[in-house]
Amino acid sequence: MELGYALAGLLVGFIVGLTGVGGGSLMTPLLIMVFGVSPATAVGTDLLYASLTKGAGVWVHSRRGNVEWRLVGRLAAGSLPAALLALIALHFIGVDSYRVGGVITGALGVALILTALAILFKDRLQKAGSSGSAWRERHVGGVTIAVGALIGALVALSSVGAGAVGVAALFWLYPRLTPARIVGSDIAHAVPLTAVAGLGHSFMGTVEWTLLLNLLIGSLPGIYLGSHLSGWISERWLRPALATMLVIVGGKLVW
Repeated sequence: MELGYALAGLLVGFIVGLTGVGGGSLMTPLLIMVFGVSPATAVGTDLLYASLTKGAGVWVHSRRGNVEWRLVGRLAAGSLPAALLALIALHFIGVDSYRVGGVITGALGVALILTALAILFKDRLQKAGSSGSAWRERHVGGVTIAVGALIGALVALSSVGAGAVGVAALFWLYPRLTPARIVGSDIAHAVPLTAVAGLGHSFMGTVEWTLLLNLLIGSLPGIYLGSHLSGWISERWLRPALATMLVIVGGKLVW
């Protein structure tokens, strides 16, 4: 076991359990900027890591009736083809090329900034959605597919976007759904998306299996600990602190 990777998994798992923010927003930049893992390998490994860690969440939410499967289907109709197209583009350009490394880090930076904005303005988006919009209600199916396509491309390129960004968009598009059903549906959509994108990266040789195992060894107890301590720390302080960190890291990756 590589102790550094296991400790990174423990730290990220703890923050995920504490805040609910997707691990990709934290794990992928940590692997790139701290451990020097190549961008493509960091993204590919984190995608399968996300799929495995969220699988149990889908089972729990489904048992509780918190998954809106029609909504999941709409998102997947856009996200899976977009993710496959992004993977094909990476394959033909060459995952080891300097250009692809720049594309991945740039996409990761943009995704982190979008995630930070989603964390900060989630409540406002929910209020805006609840005010009602005839246009949105008429075109909600097509817009959901388009949102899924955007998320699919972002996830395949950066491993980030299926969490906070997806939840924020769904709060605006489906204001009548309860938060539990929004989160459950988003997780149910994230599992096949990250699995497909992760397997595509595996096909291209950008998944480090030993690294994946070490991250899982650390993250599972971290998620458990963070989940039990989540009620002790005010979200009023957690959200701005986490969003600020993501903006700083995202800005550094973009510029």
